[in-house]
Amino acid sequence: MSKNKFLYLGGTFLLVLLVFLFYRVSIIQVSYNNSSFYIEDDMFEIGWIHSVEKEPWYETYENINDQLYLTVTKFKTFGAGTPSDEEVIPSQDGFIHMKVNRPMDAVHLVVSKNVKSTLYTNDKIIPLYELVDDYETITIEIIDIPLWRLLRGA
Repeated sequence: MSKNKFLYLGGTFLLVLLVFLFYRVSIIQVSYNNSSFYIEDDMFEIGWIHSVEKEPWYETYENINDQLYLTVTKFKTFGAGTPSDEEVIPSQDGFIHMKVNRPMDAVHLVVSKNVKSTLYTNDKIIPLYELVDDYETITIEIIDIPLWRLLRGA
């Protein structure tokens, strides 16, 4: 192998290595106890059964330009804790949909088996109440991680 080709391959390898080590990506992280996992989608939904109304309630969150937003909430009936000053989005699914578009630093969700706290992504349903004990908190936030960490799945 010629010296120039060796230097070219070595330089290319070094550049790729530097990208893996220092290039950072934003991703949604779900943390609980001493564990965590990533949501690779830019959108997810949290659902639960309202403790008073006993009806399902859902909140949709999105990663928009590396900022977490609560974009939509939907519920069956107006009652305790129901927002009343947001824009209603027409729907035909039996739920009242409200546009929220509120930036969030993080979501701190107190999880309960009683209300079946659940996380929905495009391809997964994750019963959060099976991950932690009742009334423990799960935190969902956008973090920046090195590319190599995302690729190894940590």
